[in-house]
Amino acid sequence: MKFQCSFIFFFITMISFGQVVNDTIHFPGETHFANVRQLTFGGDNAEAYFSFDGKYLIFQKTNPKEGIMCDQIWMGKLPVSPDEKFEPKIVSTGTGRTTCAYFYPDGKQILYGSTHLGSKECPPLPDRSKYGNKYLWPIYKDFDIFLSDTSGKILKQLTNTNGYDAEATISPKGDKMVFTSVRDGDLDIYTMDLNGKHVKRITNTLGYDGGAWFSPDGKKIIWRASRPKTETEIAEYKSFLALDLVAPTNMQVWTANADGTDAKQITDLPQANWAPNFTPDGKKIIFCSNHEYKRGFPFNMYLINLDGSGIEKISRDKGFDAFPMFSPDGKKFVFCSNRNNGGTRDTNIFIADWVE
Repeated sequence: MKFQCSFIFFFITMISFGQVVNDTIHFPGETHFANVRQLTFGGDNAEAYFSFDGKYLIFQKTNPKEGIMCDQIWMGKLPVSPDEKFEPKIVSTGTGRTTCAYFYPDGKQILYGSTHLGSKECPPLPDRSKYGNKYLWPIYKDFDIFLSDTSGKILKQLTNTNGYDAEATISPKGDKMVFTSVRDGDLDIYTMDLNGKHVKRITNTLGYDGGAWFSPDGKKIIWRASRPKTETEIAEYKSFLALDLVAPTNMQVWTANADGTDAKQITDLPQANWAPNFTPDGKKIIFCSNHEYKRGFPFNMYLINLDGSGIEKISRDKGFDAFPMFSPDGKKFVFCSNRNNGGTRDTNIFIADWVE
């Protein structure tokens, strides 16, 4: 579910069941959106991110009706006129499970996480009945990060550790990437060069740290984090991690300098606050949250100041709105939503003009 990349779809499945049908692409009150357009139709489509020139999107897709049994990576050129279709193509291997794709600055190369070296089959989902039906993410050991060209040819394996490596994004400066790894025994954030060298760990506090992004000037990072505090919480976190699982139901948004110094918790809200990103001017944060709803959904998107003040709700779907990203010029905004799905569990990609 970019909360943890492909695993957000477990959340989508959970919250979409029995939801009210909302067949619209633009709800009243969504004043920051204009000229909203739906780009995909059917299946689970998420983590849609712009290329550095703003002309393409890359995203992950599952659609059993099309024979796509678990997430694969797709990319497509954005339409420039109302009558032009969005016609994406698959750019991952078509095997294993993939997640968290991102363009390189040249637009000719991409990165993504994949389990295909471990098995060509989709890895199994956790049996939640064994754990009291608790909501859990699997942290597949076979996930590594790969460099590929846009024709789908893998050029290089960027990580090669015995454990989870995924959730990578690249600095707007085009010099570093940030990613999540369990290589040192906990789910922490690391940076490395675009060629996979000079890996540096930048978080060191017990708990899940992931879904990190750089600020527009590349000087800061933002991410989601869980911070187990009581003995019971710590014991549960460690026991699940030993089973390659994590329970992501209590997360907050954090920021730090790009080297990990001066880490600050930004949100202090109930439940899951995640999928954060900076606004184009770097002065605010946009994130996804279910903090308004005791039952755990809907998820909507919110703006907040860098000091955690001035929260503003900006999306209104009754199911799921998340994975926000602004185009490089700040004029466009892409997100993923359950809206206009005819009462199904489908999650699709939407693009809009951003209105201040």
